[in-house]
Amino acid sequence: MKTIYLDNNATTMVAPEVVEAMLPYLREYYGNPSSMHTFGGQVARKITDARQKIASLLGADLDEIIITSCGTESDNTAIMSALANNPGKNHIVTSRVEHPAVKVLCEHLAQKGYRVTFVPVDSEGRLDMDAYEASLTPDTAVASIMWANNETGVIFPVEKAAHLAREKGILFHTDAVQAIGKIPVSMKENTIDMLSLSGHKLHAPKGIGVLYVRRGTGFSPFLIGGHQEKGRRGGTENVPGIIALGKACELAVANMEKENTYVRELRDRLETGLCEAISQCKVNGTRDERLPNTTNISFEFIEGESILLLMDQFGICASSGSACTSGSLQPSHVLRAMGVPYTMAHGSIRFSLSVYNTPEDVDIVIRELPPIIEKLRVLSPYWATSQGACATA
Repeated sequence: MKTIYLDNNATTMVAPEVVEAMLPYLREYYGNPSSMHTFGGQVARKITDARQKIASLLGADLDEIIITSCGTESDNTAIMSALANNPGKNHIVTSRVEHPAVKVLCEHLAQKGYRVTFVPVDSEGRLDMDAYEASLTPDTAVASIMWANNETGVIFPVEKAAHLAREKGILFHTDAVQAIGKIPVSMKENTIDMLSLSGHKLHAPKGIGVLYVRRGTGFSPFLIGGHQEKGRRGGTENVPGIIALGKACELAVANMEKENTYVRELRDRLETGLCEAISQCKVNGTRDERLPNTTNISFEFIEGESILLLMDQFGICASSGSACTSGSLQPSHVLRAMGVPYTMAHGSIRFSLSVYNTPEDVDIVIRELPPIIEKLRVLSPYWATSQGACATA
C-alpha cells in the first residue's frame, strides 16, 4: 500500500540529496571539528560552509547563526536569554495560539512569578494587533510571536510586530519553524531580534535546529559547558545534522517558487475537492495570509482521531491538531482560541503537503475521505440529533 504523506507540518521526509550529503560524515569524516589535526579541521570547514547555506536562506550573516538541537531548544534559549538580559523586567508577551514549545514554557514561567500576556486571535486565526500593541509595557522583557501557525498555516505580521516592539525597546523573538522554507524570509529587511527554525520541518533530519540572533543583541547561553558556537551553545557539534541542514536550506532556496505554486495548487485542489464532496465542513483560518502547504478542515459532529484511524487504513497520513500534543483528548487550543465550536474543533484534520506530493496523492484523499466521514456520521449520535433538528425545523 502506498503511503500518502500529508503530515509535513509534523515532520518531513529527509530529502535524498540531504541523505547523500550527510552520509560521509557518519562514515569517513568523523573527526571532531574542534580538534587541532587536519582530519578534524576539514570537518570544521564543512560546518562553516553549511552555516553559510543556512544564513543564505534566512538572509542573515554567518555569525548570527547558532546551531541547536531543535526548534524547542531554540525557543527556550531565546526567551530565557531575553529574560536573563532584562533582569528588571518580568513581563512576557506571546499569543494564545503558539506551539507548545513557547506556550508551555510561558505557562511554566507564569508559575515562577513572571507575568504573561497571551494575545488573542480572531475567528480567522489572525493576531489581534491592537491587543498586541497595547500589551507592550515598560516591564516587558520579550515578545514571542510565531511567524506561521502550525495547525492552520495562518501567517502573522511578525515584521510589524517586531517593529512595534523595537520602538518600545523590547526584544522580539519569532518561532518560524513552520515558515522557513515555505515563504521567503530576509532578516536584513526586518527588525526581528531572534528567530527559531527546525531542520526536520524542511527535509533535514530530526535533532538539528537553529537560533538566529541578530548581531548586537544581548545573549545568554542556555546550554553551558563548551566553547562551541562561540561560547553561545556548549556541546560537541552534530556534524552530520549540520551538514544535512545546510543542504536542506540550499534545496529550500531552490524550491521556494515550487512551494508557492505547485504545492499551493495541490493544497487548493485538496481543499476544494473535500469541501465540495462533504457537507458541514469548514476550513479553519483565513485563506488569504497562510502557508502554501497547509489546510485545516473541520468535519462537524465526529472525532478527528476516528478520521485519522480510518484514513490510516488507506495509507493516508495527516494530523488532528498539533502532532506534538495529539495524545491529548482535548480539542486544539488553537481552534478554541479562534472560537471554533466544540462540535467542529473535535473533528478537525490538518493536511500539510510538500514538494514530494503528487496530484494522485490528492485525488486518493478526495476519493477515500468522503465515505469515511459518512460512515462516522452514521455512528454519531450528535449527527443524528442535528439531522432530526433540521428535519423538524
